[in-house]
Amino acid sequence: MNGQPISGASAGAYGRRTRTGTGLLALVLGALLLLVTACGGGATGKSSPGKGDKEGAGKAGTTASQAVVTIAPKDGEDSVATSGALKVTADQGKLTAVSVNDDRGNAVEGKLSADGAAWEPLAHLAAATKYKVHAVAKDSEGRESAKDTSFTTLVPKNTFIGQYAPEDGSTVGVGMPVKINFTRGITDPEAVEKAIKVTAEPSVPIEGHWFGNDRLDFRPEKYWTPGTKVTVKLNLNGVEGRPGVYGKQSKTVTFTIGRSQVSTVDASEHTMEVVRDGKLLKSVPITAGAPSTTTYNGQMVISEKYEVTRMNGATVGFGGEYDIKDVPHAMRLSDSGTFMHGNYWASSGTFGSANVSHGCVGLRDVRGGWDKKAPAAWMYENSIIGDVVIVKNSKDKQIAPSNGLNGWNMSWAEWTK
Repeated sequence: MNGQPISGASAGAYGRRTRTGTGLLALVLGALLLLVTACGGGATGKSSPGKGDKEGAGKAGTTASQAVVTIAPKDGEDSVATSGALKVTADQGKLTAVSVNDDRGNAVEGKLSADGAAWEPLAHLAAATKYKVHAVAKDSEGRESAKDTSFTTLVPKNTFIGQYAPEDGSTVGVGMPVKINFTRGITDPEAVEKAIKVTAEPSVPIEGHWFGNDRLDFRPEKYWTPGTKVTVKLNLNGVEGRPGVYGKQSKTVTFTIGRSQVSTVDASEHTMEVVRDGKLLKSVPITAGAPSTTTYNGQMVISEKYEVTRMNGATVGFGGEYDIKDVPHAMRLSDSGTFMHGNYWASSGTFGSANVSHGCVGLRDVRGGWDKKAPAAWMYENSIIGDVVIVKNSKDKQIAPSNGLNGWNMSWAEWTK
C-alpha cells in the first residue's frame, strides 16, 4: 500500500508537470502568433505605417533622377568658339546650379532661363583658355542629377587690341573722353562695345560713340565733375571683332578727373579767358588764324603737351610755308594740326591785336621757352591733358567731333543715336 501511494503520487506529479509544460508551450506559441500577427498585419495584408515609411524611403533613395543634364560643347573638346558654343540644358527637370570657371578660377557669369531649362553665359569666353563646367538639375520628385565637363577655346591666328587714352593712373581735365583706337577695323561693333565697360564714381550715365570702324569714344552728357574716378574695363580677349579676328586684351584702366579748367578764345577780340572751377583765373592776349588760314570754332580738348616741338607746314597741307623746329609750349587741340603754343617770331604787339597764325592759337613766348613768366609758359604750366579750350567768333566752321578729342561738339542725342 505504501508503494502504491508513492507510485501514484509520482505518476500524478509527472502527469501534472507534463500538462503544465504543454500549457506553457501553448501560451508561448499563442503569444508568438499574436506578435507575428501584430507585426505582419492581419488578413487584410495592410502594412503598418512604420514599415511602410521605411520601405518608401528606401525606394526613393535608390531610384535615379529623371532629370538629364546636357552640356555643349562635349567633354574634352578643343578649338571651341568663344561665342555661341557654351550652353547647359536640363530635360525632365530644372537646373538648380551651374558654375563655369577658367583655369585660373575666374567665374563666368551666366543667365538661367525663366523655366530653368537652359543656361547661357552673359558674355564671350576668353580665347586659348580651358574651362570647367559643373551643372546640377532636379526632377519633379526633387531628385538631383549632376554633370561635369571641361573644354578649351580656340587659339586665334589673327588678333587686335584697343589703344586707349588717357593713361592708367593719370589725372586729367573735365573734357577728357575715353578714346579707344583698334588696330584692326571692326565689323561687329556691338560685340566689341559690349566687351568694354566704363563706369564712374560718383555714378553718371556714360555712352559710347563710334567714329568709323576703328575708333570708339566714351563720355558723359556734360563735362566730368572734378574728383570723379573713372574705370575702364577692356574685356576684349576672345571677342570676334571681325570674321576670324579676335581681341587679345584684358585690362582695367583707371583715371581721375582733376580741377575744372575751361578756356575760351575769342578770335575776333584776340583774347583768351581762363576759367578754373567757375572763376576767372587769367585773361591772356592771343593771336588766332589769319583770314586765309582761320582757326576752327568749337570745343576742343588738350590731347598732348610738348615743351618744345617741330611744326612743319608740309605735314598739314601747307607745303613749305613754314618749318619751325623749336616751337615752345605746344598743346595739341586737333589731330589735323591745331595747337595752342608759344610764338617767339611775331612781334609782341601782335598778341591781342591781330590774327596771323596758320590756324593755331598763339601766345607770346621766347625762343627756347626759358621765360617762365611769358604767357605761353604760364598757360603750359597751368594746363593738363583733358582741359577744354573753346574757340568762338572765328570765320571758320566748327571742328569735326572726330578731329581730336572733340566729341563734345555733338549733342547728346547725336552721340547716343
